[in-house]
Amino acid sequence: MLLVQFTTESQERRIGILHDKLVRVIDGYATTFELARAAIAAGTGLAQLADSAAGTDHYKYEALFEAGRILPPLDHPDAAHCYVSGTGLTHLGSADTRDAMHKKIGGDVDTLSDSMKMFRMGVEGGKPESGNAGVQPEWFYKGDGSIVRATGQDLDMPDFSLDGGEEPEIAGLYLIGEDGQPYRLGYAIGNEFSDHVTERQNYLFLAHSKLRNCGLGPALLVGELPSHVSGTSRILRKDGQVRWEKAFVSGEQNMSHTIENLEHHHFKYGLFKRPGDVHIHFFGTATLSFADSIQVEAGESFEVESPQFGPALRNRLAVHATQFAKVKTL
Repeated sequence: MLLVQFTTESQERRIGILHDKLVRVIDGYATTFELARAAIAAGTGLAQLADSAAGTDHYKYEALFEAGRILPPLDHPDAAHCYVSGTGLTHLGSADTRDAMHKKIGGDVDTLSDSMKMFRMGVEGGKPESGNAGVQPEWFYKGDGSIVRATGQDLDMPDFSLDGGEEPEIAGLYLIGEDGQPYRLGYAIGNEFSDHVTERQNYLFLAHSKLRNCGLGPALLVGELPSHVSGTSRILRKDGQVRWEKAFVSGEQNMSHTIENLEHHHFKYGLFKRPGDVHIHFFGTATLSFADSIQVEAGESFEVESPQFGPALRNRLAVHATQFAKVKTL
């Protein structure tokens, strides 16, 4: 099941089930957040509740997209109560990439870079038996709900950035129940979007490079993630022509960690189990246009597409001006 959030012409919020290019409206619930809270309270599955509440009204998805009315598939009424975070060095990539990476991490561990040591740790200990904790992954904080952009919206790159590059990823979407239990609502395709030039200057700049917008959606895939996910990442010129294109893969078959292990190492912290909070957690990627020496220009667009997640995620790169952050003394 694919769930989509959108607004009507009168700016009222709606949530619906996407099927065959039509969005069937779910009655009685205006948002994914409301629907999920009700499912938790009733002790039922999200898909089951959505299906039972689906009405007869429907909208054409493409018309909603063209009108700019598609919303991210999950948000919180108070953006400060939505955490956006992620993990890196979790994906094995294509067969050629895997072979190259395994050659890099072989031999004496003391000769490896910190990144390769982390990747090797994941390969060796990121997939424990279910219910057990494996090695912890690289983790980063990206922002709160205010940084999330829906399909069709711009990704704003601050003018102090050295780069604005895509990262095609899958994100887990979660709501914390009233008892502090994390509930996974499902998954969405995403563009984690980072400043790779800044990160390359020094790996300790990773935290700075991640404090950016991200693209999410347009649909929430309810249920379990397929073990193999394939898709395509593209950079489109201002005239809509493809400048760069490459396939990407995800899912546990293509990862050095299990989803369960990544989730454990995020939600093991009490800070992240506050009742009512929303979490958007990116699982990592192995495909970047930056690795092919592409530097995306303002006005060009990103497109991330995977059949399992419905319509493509599309966002244009924009630059916004910033001022010196002078602090005043009281």
